[in-house]
Parts: sequence; C-alpha cells; structure tokens
Amino acid sequence: MTTDFQTAREAPGARLRELRAEAGLEGKDLAAKLGWQTSKVSRLQNGKQTPTRADLTAWASAIDRPDVEPELHGLLAGLDTKQRHRSWRRQLAGGHQARQEIAVRQTENTTMIRGLEVSRVPGLFQTPEYARAIFDANAEFRGIPATTEAAVEKRMRRQEALYDPDKSFRFLVCEAALYHRACPVDVMAEQLDRLYNLVGQRRIELGILPFGAQLRRTAPHAFWIYDRRLVIVETISEELWLTGDEDVQLYERAWDWLADSAEYGSPARRLIGRARASLNLS
Repeated sequence: MTTDFQTAREAPGARLRELRAEAGLEGKDLAAKLGWQTSKVSRLQNGKQTPTRADLTAWASAIDRPDVEPELHGLLAGLDTKQRHRSWRRQLAGGHQARQEIAVRQTENTTMIRGLEVSRVPGLFQTPEYARAIFDANAEFRGIPATTEAAVEKRMRRQEALYDPDKSFRFLVCEAALYHRACPVDVMAEQLDRLYNLVGQRRIELGILPFGAQLRRTAPHAFWIYDRRLVIVETISEELWLTGDEDVQLYERAWDWLADSAEYGSPARRLIGRARASLNLS
C-alpha cells in the first residue's frame, strides 16, 4: 500500500520532471549540468529519493528557473507526514501549485474521500473560474506569488478522479457555502449549476446541511477524511494532518452525525436551486 510519505514524495518528483521537460533537457543532460549520476535524477523524479533543499536549489539553477525555488521548497516542507502542524507560510512560499500537486497525489491514492465544507464549495467540485477566484483572493491575503493558472490546472486534473469507477466521494456542504460569494455573481451561478448537476451522480454523494437543520453536533470547521488513514483540517495559519486512530475515528463520528441532518437528492437540489435563484440573474 502506498504510504502518505511516499505519496508526498511523489509530488516534488512530478514537479521536477515537469520542469526538466519544460527546459528541453533529457535526464542525462541535466545530470551532466549538475555533476550528478543520471540515476540520482531518475530517483528524484520518480519519488524514490527525498531531495534536500540544496538539491532543489541546484535543480532550479540548472534549468535557469530560480523563480521556482520557493515553490520546490514548499513541496519539500510537506514531506514529513509525522508533522501534524503544517504552516501555510512554508507550504505556499512559492504559490499554490506545490500544495495542489500534493492534493492530486493524495486523491490518486485514496479510494473514498469524505469531507465537510462550511463556507465554500469543495475543491473537487469547483469550476475553473470559481477556483481561480479562490486562489487569487488567497494569494492576495497571504502575500504569496500568484501561481493561479498552474494551481487551477492542478485542481482540474485532480477532478479527473471523480470519474474513476474505483473511487467514491461523500461530501457535506453547509447551506451557507451556497450563498457566501468570493467571486463575481455569474461565476457563482455557474458554480451552483455544477453542484446541482452533481447531485445524484454515481460515486458522488452530496449532502446539503440546511440553515434550519437540527444538528446532533454543530459544524465547527472544514475537514477531509482520506479512507480511514488521514484527516486534513485547514485553519487560517496552518493545516493539521491527523493520522492517529483516535483522531480519525473522532472525525468519522463528527461526519456521521452531521450526515444524519443533511438533505440529499431532490431536497438538496431544491436548496441549491433556491441559492441560484437568489442571485437574481435573468
């Protein structure tokens, strides 16, 4: 079974391979420029060896792309899966692209994802324009490089998993997320249309938690559960990666209790449709 550490190590490897190809270099050519064995380039690209910060700095220099060094260092910062607290400052130092690559790898190596979103649409269900607005706003808020187009491309690639017959997705979205608008009104309308059409699709269970629902437990914050091995919780300053059995079971219970109060199928569509109508578009 692929471990979270292996998955995380594949992310910088994939990006290194992509950057080498963009520079028009073969592995042996890059190795010659770096003074490395060709096998080291191969191991780093394929996630078989963990790069050092010096390796990443050298790679960026060899392909004449010093601008990607912060991004590569951000990928490296996410490798230690025993680290529960992952600072956004470190992870996003080079922009959003590095973290999105890790998300792609996590999704590829997960059979079932359960999630709760309180105030926005889950990334797996976002339209390109909605995702673009989210990334742009976050880059401005954090004062980080605007790598929005690359991040959107990664997010859309991640969504290919929705059509994998071996995967399933079970998400709860608070009704407030249908109204909180961090994007132009036409973008929000398109996003709500997409959510409406996702309800009832095979392998996708989308529940809406209505404003007036009686809850066994309130929804404190967003979280995602990857199989039964990992919970990721996002705060303003950091992510929490929780892998302990007790932590995972606690979040599973929270998800189950909230799921009991959600609306599915036609009632969920009605809630989404009501939010769409509130935009007052002709």
